[in-house]
Amino acid sequence: MSHPKHVLFVCTGNTCRSPMAEALLRHAVAGRDDFSVSSAGVAASKGTPASPETMTVLKNRGIKLDGFKSRPVSASVLSTATHVFAMTEGHLASLESRFPEHADKFFLLREFSGITDKRKGIDVPDPIGMGLPAYEEVAKVFEAAIPSIIAYVDAETR
Repeated sequence: MSHPKHVLFVCTGNTCRSPMAEALLRHAVAGRDDFSVSSAGVAASKGTPASPETMTVLKNRGIKLDGFKSRPVSASVLSTATHVFAMTEGHLASLESRFPEHADKFFLLREFSGITDKRKGIDVPDPIGMGLPAYEEVAKVFEAAIPSIIAYVDAETR
C-alpha cells in the first residue's frame, strides 16, 4: 500500500478557484485509494457553497461537487495535507507567514501548469465577477497543471 497523499488547494474565499481545482483533481484520480483532495481559503468563511460559475464549469465537464462548503485554512487542515497548492503568490506568502511549520508542503499551482504567459504572471487569476469565460480560463490552467501535480505528488510520496 502506498503512503496516502492529501492534496490541498488554497485560494481566497474557497468558493471559486480552489473548489474547482479540488473537483478536477479528484476526478483525475478517481479510483485511486491513495489520493485524497480538499480545499480551503486564506480568507474563507465557513459553509459557503461553490460559486454558480464554478459549478457550471464542472457540470460542463461531467464533474460533480455535491455538498461542497467552504472552510478557512487552519493548522489542523494543513496538518493532514501532504501537498498544498496556492493559487497566487499572495496566498503562498500568507500561508508561509501564518503557518511556517508547514512551509515545506507549499507550492504555487501555476508553476505546474506549463503555461507561461508573462502578461498574466504566475498567479491563477481570480475569476469572481468576470463571467463564465474567466472561469473556463481558470479551468484550463488547472487541467494543464493536474498531470504534473499528480506526477510530482506520486514521486514525492513513494
